Amino acid sequence: MANAREIQSRMKSIKDTMKITNAMYMISSSKLKKAKKTLADTEPYFYAMQGEISRILRHVPEMEHNRFFDQRTEVAADKRKVGYIVVTADKGLAGSYNHNIFKEVEDCMCNNPNTKLYVVGEMGRHYFQKKGLEIAHQFHYTAQNPTVGRARSIADVILGAFLDKELDEVVMIYTRMVNSMQVEAERVKLLPLATNDFSHSKIPAGVRQEELVLSPSADDVINNIIPNYVQGFIYGALVESFSSEQNLRMMAMQAATNSAQAMLHDLSIQYNRVRQAAITQEITEVVAGAKSQKKKKKR
Repeated sequence: MANAREIQSRMKSIKDTMKITNAMYMISSSKLKKAKKTLADTEPYFYAMQGEISRILRHVPEMEHNRFFDQRTEVAADKRKVGYIVVTADKGLAGSYNHNIFKEVEDCMCNNPNTKLYVVGEMGRHYFQKKGLEIAHQFHYTAQNPTVGRARSIADVILGAFLDKELDEVVMIYTRMVNSMQVEAERVKLLPLATNDFSHSKIPAGVRQEELVLSPSADDVINNIIPNYVQGFIYGALVESFSSEQNLRMMAMQAATNSAQAMLHDLSIQYNRVRQAAITQEITEVVAGAKSQKKKKKR
């Protein structure tokens, strides 16, 4: 059994760790609230844009021949070049957040031999480099600070590769927050777009919309709207991934704090037992010494 000094030293170490886990919990909580507010503030604009695309497609059904809707059916399935936008964190200590994304990516890459990785987050970069996988583009400093500008940078790279036919398909892999207790790794086909993706947008009963005028042409309007739509989707995925990361980190830090408290409780009991044993031993030694002195005096 460890002595009292060793137990005290261990208890001090655990208390110092608890201060760190508590601080990380509070920081993640603050970041989560800020991210949710930012997403809520920007969502109406992108939802309105999605609604307008749906409206154009209802009026101009032949728009499915647009370059952003080109399914490239002439390319064989085993020859299709697929780009994966992978959103990971810049650091760990967030439970299964990064692991779930890596598992999803590996499952995708098993089915698609011709792949390119577009990675957000340092954890993803380290993981894929360790696996010996080539990264087509690494987006630095985006995972911890998702902004519309950084989403635009990702969209420019991806759209350029798709329109230049360097990629036949673009898939985004990120983490979706189902609720405050559950998150899931999500896989969404971003490009090419499909008209069915916008068919769910319906006009409420009793609401009339003004006449639709597309100038200079429907194709030009779509070509201007789609990049903004893709940028908006990427931004939403970045913010949702960031929120999921902070949520999982909060849960991990809370679990670590609870474990530390349980360890402190056990160590406190152990320390009291050791101290009690030491006190008992000292009393025994004092009593034994007193008896020995008493016997000497009698002699």
